[in-house]
Formats: sequence, C-alpha cells, structure tokens
Amino acid sequence: MENILLTIHLLIAVILVIVILLQRSEGGALGIGGSSGGGQMGLFTARGSANFLTRTTAVLATLFIASSLLLTVVGSSKTSDDNSLFEQFQESVNPPTDLSAVEAPAVGTSIELDATQDAPAVPVDQ
Repeated sequence: MENILLTIHLLIAVILVIVILLQRSEGGALGIGGSSGGGQMGLFTARGSANFLTRTTAVLATLFIASSLLLTVVGSSKTSDDNSLFEQFQESVNPPTDLSAVEAPAVGTSIELDATQDAPAVPVDQ
C-alpha cells in the first residue's frame, strides 16, 4: 500500500512541476504555455490558459499535500517501536548490554592459561 501511495505521490509531483513550467512567465523565464498565437479561442487563449493552469496547479498542490500527509500516517503506523529510525539503527549496531548478568572472577582465583599454545601470549620483539 505504501509503494502505491509513493508512486502516486511522485506522479503528482512530476505533473505539478510540468504544470508550473507551462504557466506564463511574468519575468521572461521559460514561458512555454503563455504565448497566445493569433486566433486561439476558449480554453487556450491567454486568459483561459492562465485560469486553467492556475486551477490545475491549485488542485495538484492540494493532492500533493494530502498524499504527503497520507504517506506520513501510513509510515508512522507501520513502525512498531516509538523509537526514531536513528535510534533503531543505533540499537541494531550497538545492542544494549546488561552488565548485571556479567560475573567478575572471584578474588584470589588465578587465570589458567593454555600451555599447549606455541606462540607467546605477548609478542616479543626480535
């Protein structure tokens, strides 16, 4: 479900960028959709095109915000922990250790070394 919502969100974003670029520029930028070549009537006259593209931009912006909110709700309900992604990553890399379960050697006990090893325990410089 989340992948479908994400795909719809990306399509809305791409269409929104295209519609914004088609609008007539006031300052001489791209201005692709703003030129009124003589004899155009109805929807694609200078005024009709501006009204159509303005309304389309408003609808797409509303859909973009709604899909953003919906993705946030779906993403937040998916996680079982209340931890952030960074905290979850830290816990997976450095799992918490319970120091109360670690036992120290008793006082007066000696540490037995394996005498069958050929190499010394500490490297010796030659």
